[in-house]
Amino acid sequence: MSDVNEVAEQLDQTTLAAPAAELAASTGDQQFKKPAQPIILHHLNNSRSQRVLWLLEELDLPYTIQKYERDPKTVLAPPSLKQIHPLGKSPIITDGSAVIAESGAIITYLAETYAPHLIPSPSTHEQQYRRYVYYMHYAEGTLMLYLVISLVMDKILSAPMPFFARPIASKIVASVRDSYLSPNLEQNFQFLEKELEGREWFAGGETFSGADFMMLFPMEAAVKRGGAGNGFENIKNWVEKVHERPAYKRALEKGGEYSYF
Repeated sequence: MSDVNEVAEQLDQTTLAAPAAELAASTGDQQFKKPAQPIILHHLNNSRSQRVLWLLEELDLPYTIQKYERDPKTVLAPPSLKQIHPLGKSPIITDGSAVIAESGAIITYLAETYAPHLIPSPSTHEQQYRRYVYYMHYAEGTLMLYLVISLVMDKILSAPMPFFARPIASKIVASVRDSYLSPNLEQNFQFLEKELEGREWFAGGETFSGADFMMLFPMEAAVKRGGAGNGFENIKNWVEKVHERPAYKRALEKGGEYSYF
């Protein structure tokens, strides 16, 4: 993981891209490819699948939703998902004979296949393309790491345990938070706050790219559970802006229960 201050400097200078409508106009009102049959989204409640649902709504692609519910006790995905992919994790999409798992792979596939305007051109918008690639990986490779650890720490404190073990567990959790987790979350929130200063979207263009769909889940979790909702106005405003989009609202209605993680 790169030092966030160094990365911020490397990403700082950005050329604005044309909005999607202008990109379409520049290619002669190109009509992007549509799937031969509806894409199937294998959707798990309270999961990263929501960002794929948002993307499908924004692209107005034909799709259907196959819903799966977490086990109310273990909060794990049902075994039936393993019939679609051996790891049994969501999101997964099926597009004809293609089965694609992992959020980043799905977003990349949908962009490359049906919405190339979501990937900045490295030949005409090099800085944007670099930012796009960076945030496609940063979302899960860096930011979500700390947010998941934070969730695990919360689970430890709320888990049943002998009364004499609780003070020990609390001390361990506090040590991890103070020495490792909180400083890294704070550093990343400061980094993102600076990155969004004067920028509408993560790649730096006037419209969203695939990177914004990838960043949605950790940004929501950061605001809701990670502490970024207080004192980081650019982060908070970005999430609120996405939440106000009609496509996001439709995705929320169709996806059902969603509490980030």
